[in-house]
Amino acid sequence: MSKRTQEQQENSDNENTNDINDNQNDQSVQTIGPVRVKPKKKKILQFEQVYLDSLPCADMYEKSYMHRDTLTHTLVTETEFIVTASIDGHIKFWKKQPVGIEFVKHFRAHLDVIISISASVDGQFLCSIGADRYIKFFDVVNFDMINMIHVNFTPGCCEWIHRPGATKPLVAVSDFDSNKIFIYEPRSESNVPIQTFTINEHPVSQMKFNSTFNCIISIDVQGNIEYCSASEPYSTDLNFLSFEFKVETDLYDLLKCNTTATSLTVSKNGLLFAVSARDRQIRIFKFLTGKLFRKYDESLSVFQELQKDENSPFKLDSIDFGRRLAVEREIEKIENSSNRNILAQKLNSPIVLASNIIFDDSSNFILYPTLLGIKLVNIFTNKLVKILGRVENTERFFALSLYQGRTQGIAGTTDRKHDAKNDPTIICGAYKKHRLFLFSRREPEEPEDETSALIKGRDVFNEKPTSEERIMMQQAASSQPQIANAIIHTTFGDIHIRLFAFECPKTVENFITHSRNGYYNGCIFHRVIKSFMIQTGDPNGDGGVSVWGNTFEDEFHRTLKHDRPFTVSMANCGVNTNGSQFFITTVPVPQLDNVHTVFGRVTKGFDVVQEIEKVRTDKNDKPLKDIKINSIKIL
Repeated sequence: MSKRTQEQQENSDNENTNDINDNQNDQSVQTIGPVRVKPKKKKILQFEQVYLDSLPCADMYEKSYMHRDTLTHTLVTETEFIVTASIDGHIKFWKKQPVGIEFVKHFRAHLDVIISISASVDGQFLCSIGADRYIKFFDVVNFDMINMIHVNFTPGCCEWIHRPGATKPLVAVSDFDSNKIFIYEPRSESNVPIQTFTINEHPVSQMKFNSTFNCIISIDVQGNIEYCSASEPYSTDLNFLSFEFKVETDLYDLLKCNTTATSLTVSKNGLLFAVSARDRQIRIFKFLTGKLFRKYDESLSVFQELQKDENSPFKLDSIDFGRRLAVEREIEKIENSSNRNILAQKLNSPIVLASNIIFDDSSNFILYPTLLGIKLVNIFTNKLVKILGRVENTERFFALSLYQGRTQGIAGTTDRKHDAKNDPTIICGAYKKHRLFLFSRREPEEPEDETSALIKGRDVFNEKPTSEERIMMQQAASSQPQIANAIIHTTFGDIHIRLFAFECPKTVENFITHSRNGYYNGCIFHRVIKSFMIQTGDPNGDGGVSVWGNTFEDEFHRTLKHDRPFTVSMANCGVNTNGSQFFITTVPVPQLDNVHTVFGRVTKGFDVVQEIEKVRTDKNDKPLKDIKINSIKIL
């Protein structure tokens, strides 16, 4: 041994001896009293707001368009096309515009239920498979069908398995009745697959291509998750994985929980994949290690417990929650009616469900539909960011897809916008609805009246309307204009309000009748809270009564919210206890949505409302000097 090496060894031995002595000294010292536990540092996602600015944030869907039948699938391609499919075998192509979408082309693709659709990673090709045993191939950019193949088996799922720029595009199709996977080339004139192989022991119900690692992830009907190469010989021996044996991973979790997958999604960076299952658990796995990264329980029992908690921010009105719960029970019944997997449900049930998960472009957020609405979750910090569509209490959303980006429109056209901004949009379907819904960063425009609400509102009638919708439109078009305005003459000035007679007929009738009878004449604003609201409508100080002599029910409407100041709403002391009192908000107060009935908006006299808001009040929020309603004029 050299002298230098010997000195290094001696120094190392001395350091080790000192470390041992220090440890022994530390152990000999006893700590008296409580030991302070250092709090864990909270995870912070850098530039989180930048990511959120590229995601939809509206509480309500902005637009909806009709489909031929119940919507079952949606997807967004890299070429900025949106593809939607309905249960009757129809496929529609839409093109993303600077704002919203535009219809492009419609195909009667299959004569039976569409089981699955898939777009290639580069957005050039689309594949659809149906219960009619046909595989259809489309050129997305030219929105044209380029080939069809009739097979002698019932397809289970399909997925494009080539990377961008590949000379030969390939699509993998699983067999519903066996564990075989067939590889097809879309331009081939033969219906014979170019390759057949197996990954799982049982039929594959979910399959996704991870383009980052050129790998196929598949889940069979028993819940077993497998990986294999996406190129010949389609081997399961992958040397880039961080585990040697599958028992080192959590890939058996679905099998252990005796549940099956209903959707599978891979993140844009390829490092994560998410699985939703029949047990209503959202599982996010790390691809390279096969370990569970996050797990979220979205079972009905969790929502029922939240509903019992009076302080829960997720608590809904009892009637609204009961209605939503009934829908979930119906969905569960459909899911449990099939004895194998979600595919059997698609083939045997007239209602196809796809409660899927989607990643954003940064792979830091996921979106998925629940009983409450569409949840946006930051999986890095493990925090719920927002619930979109919560106020849409008549819709149960599913089949989500996400567009993130900016488009200037079609080149060479007059509507091309060179200054177009990012327009992130969620495209989705809803339970038993013949419509696709769009969530963006914009709230829907408020309809001017009953006729425009039905004919020119956010629900576009781009298809032949149903008989029920046709009757409603005819009634709206032929009806006489309803009284929709009032002027409140106060001692501080006039407040003009617009009344929502169509959305809240009973509430507006109560207000109009009281106003015409002089019931509100001389009423004081007895409750004024700065940066909240001003309240009136109690002439005798006994709480007030309705024109029917007792209380009446709430009239909540999905388009009317406390999302802005100068909203006119009914005061109450609980569910369905409306009388005569009303208030005008001075700030947005969304926590009052589905608690108090919105029946009007201030259109003029904003300064009068603000002046009343600023007056001095006592400890009970009553103005020190009376502010009265002289009269109310109905226009």
